[in-house]
Amino acid sequence: MGIYCKPSVLFQDSYLLVLTQLLCWVTTMARMCQELCSSDLQETHKPGTKHFAVFPFIPLTATSVSTEGFWVFGPSDPVVAAPGREAILPCSVFPAMSVENMEELRWFRNRFSQAVFVYRDQEEQKEEQMIEYSWRTSLVKDQFHEGKAAVRIQNVQESDSGIYVCHFKHGHFREEAILELKVAAMGSVPEVYIKGPEDGGVCVVCMTSGWYPEPQVHWRDSRGEDLPASSETLHEDAEGLFSTENSLVVRDSSVRNVTCSTFNPILGQEKAMAIVIPEPFFPQASPWKTAFVVILTMMGLLVLGTISLFGWERFVRLKLQKEQIHIHCEKDKAQTEKEDALRTASALREELDWRKVAYNHAWRKAQLYADWRKEHFQTWTFTLDPASAHPTLVISQDRMRVTRKDTTVCLDDLFSVLGTKGISSGRYYWEVKLANGEGSKWILGVCREGVERKGFYFESPEKGFWTVGQSSSGYWAYVDSGRDSLSIRQAPQSVGVFVDYDERNISFYNMSDKSHLFSFHEASFSGTLLPYFQLKSGNVSMTVSSMACVSEGQEGEEGEKGEEQEEGKEEEESQFLQRVRDTLFP
Repeated sequence: MGIYCKPSVLFQDSYLLVLTQLLCWVTTMARMCQELCSSDLQETHKPGTKHFAVFPFIPLTATSVSTEGFWVFGPSDPVVAAPGREAILPCSVFPAMSVENMEELRWFRNRFSQAVFVYRDQEEQKEEQMIEYSWRTSLVKDQFHEGKAAVRIQNVQESDSGIYVCHFKHGHFREEAILELKVAAMGSVPEVYIKGPEDGGVCVVCMTSGWYPEPQVHWRDSRGEDLPASSETLHEDAEGLFSTENSLVVRDSSVRNVTCSTFNPILGQEKAMAIVIPEPFFPQASPWKTAFVVILTMMGLLVLGTISLFGWERFVRLKLQKEQIHIHCEKDKAQTEKEDALRTASALREELDWRKVAYNHAWRKAQLYADWRKEHFQTWTFTLDPASAHPTLVISQDRMRVTRKDTTVCLDDLFSVLGTKGISSGRYYWEVKLANGEGSKWILGVCREGVERKGFYFESPEKGFWTVGQSSSGYWAYVDSGRDSLSIRQAPQSVGVFVDYDERNISFYNMSDKSHLFSFHEASFSGTLLPYFQLKSGNVSMTVSSMACVSEGQEGEEGEKGEEQEEGKEEEESQFLQRVRDTLFP
């Protein structure tokens, strides 16, 4: 097998590249010698990959092609060519050696099969060449003996712009270099001249030609601030080069120096020319003309004011009448809407009370209204037990949040942690907030105290686990027969766990949309049940919600809402209607 080091082929300084390679050879020499002695340097390469072989020594003089490895280099800067002209894409080998007898020289675009030019067995291979490069490319062989080869592209087009790869192959060695061709042309220096007075100012014209692509023309004053052009004319000649003529009208006599700059967006270069506008070129304002304009304006305003004065009174009178009619209609409409809202609110209150009574009579069988279900359960407050946590897991300082140390590693072991307090009777619930759960694998629920959690195991009621979770293929409830798929309307950001120990019932709810996820009915368990959390893979984190803080926050919000409701009956009814609709039609 071969030993390979992969530097970038686009180093700005070729000497720095050689020194870097020499350092790489020294550090790997001891390991190379044994492998080079025991195996040949053959290796199968995929077309288009970039690699080169490392060998114990490198001759620094030009030689013929041998069985030793080589590198291929291209120019560090992009090759620039104007439309309709020709472009040269050069590549060279190091150590310098003749490329005349190389098995294959290939220039291609993005893929190996997109051949621009193929030279194999000392002949050009037209059948592998892309049709758009037929009869436009040729091989430059003048410096073959120095290890240099190039492809000449004639009649350069805009579609030729982009990345090229030159691929040299000889025997078992092949190497590639990347080149970039930019189709662009820098035109002439702008020609700026004063055209004469125009539109109350001085018209200045800027002309330039021979640009590609379309240049960006800007006018600037002596402080470098942009000035808006008054007109622009663009022309494209037969060779595809652009000429432009821009004009600027300068009305401010203090702007005596203007600059016209033409910028090539592809090359990032510009050419500019400045001109000074003498003061006599600016039009001189006549004082009598100014006075006449002022007097005429004042007289016009006086006439308009007199006409408006008589019409304004009539307009105001009609407007007041319309406003009074509108206010009366709005009051009637608001009263009607208020009465309708009160009737609707009363009906919804009765419907909500009836549903809640029905729910409370059979709440154990109902799978809706997670908020109502919490009224029959006590909040279970606990923290995470660091002693039960897998070494890969990280427990927060308040022991309410668990994450993984390294989310990129997936081992056979299952990373789990338990709660500090267990349940042996009564009805309790808690919520677990999930962060970064998308694409992750996690499981949560309860497990029997003392279950085996070492190595690889499968959570199931038979083994003392009552859990739900997420895998790469969806959301699941883990039962004795394997797992049951869960129907999820909205990805859960918070999961509620309800444990009815006396009735042997464990239920899970998606607290994001208050929908029921799964229930273990008549579960067979005894002893103490502990909260269970498992993080299999991904960047997911689990946080045990502090129910006491949540309850206090909700009460505080309800108190503030009560004070706001006392300020206006209409706001109270609308807020109540919205809450009722959200509850009845989740």
